[in-house]
Amino acid sequence: MLFTNTLFLALAATVTALPNALPPTKRSAAAAPAYSFPSFPGFGGGSGDGSRTANDVTNKAACKAITVIFARGTGESGNIGYVVGPPLLQALQSKLGADKVAYQGVPYAASAAGNANGGGNGGQLMASLAQQAVQQCPSTKVILSGYSQGGSVVHKAGPLLASTPIAAAVIFGDPSNGQAVTNVKNLKEYCAQGDNVCGTPRTYTITAAHGSYRTNGNAADAANYISSVTGIA
Repeated sequence: MLFTNTLFLALAATVTALPNALPPTKRSAAAAPAYSFPSFPGFGGGSGDGSRTANDVTNKAACKAITVIFARGTGESGNIGYVVGPPLLQALQSKLGADKVAYQGVPYAASAAGNANGGGNGGQLMASLAQQAVQQCPSTKVILSGYSQGGSVVHKAGPLLASTPIAAAVIFGDPSNGQAVTNVKNLKEYCAQGDNVCGTPRTYTITAAHGSYRTNGNAADAANYISSVTGIA
């Protein structure tokens, strides 16, 4: 179901953005501009998008060649959201085959307030799921991925994964675009033209571009990148 104008206005009144120059755990909400949430189709919800929940790791599903741990954006439903989570899963299944792809959403709050502290406990939850994936399936290639606030979750998870092999990270609309992810050698960032959450100027105003990742072809490109970096086709 699409966000209503009322919900966007409520979020705009409560969410604070954070300057990209500071790491997520040290950002100051008091010194930051407010997010602005206009209403536009496709952001935060919609019909016919398939399941917004994926729990292959926690359900201890059969081991697959690739395991993606995905963090959704602010206000998205389920644990993989709508804008990027399902399209990336579909693109990977189309590219590699469903028998090679395990997918797990991060069950963090993804709340408006979470933008002020880099996704709250999302980083810890993502790191724990990555560790569990490797423990259950030692040969799987773990990919960290996130959209919007979920990108901050990826950045917070990295430092917790020094002893866990991570094949790559893929982030869409990342508030910390331009910063490395600790303990992750292979990083691919997608920032749509006009997306002021990840681009320049970094005003953290939510525009239609920030919701464009669902249909702009980046998910398919990310699937190609993941296939290339892992050597799995």
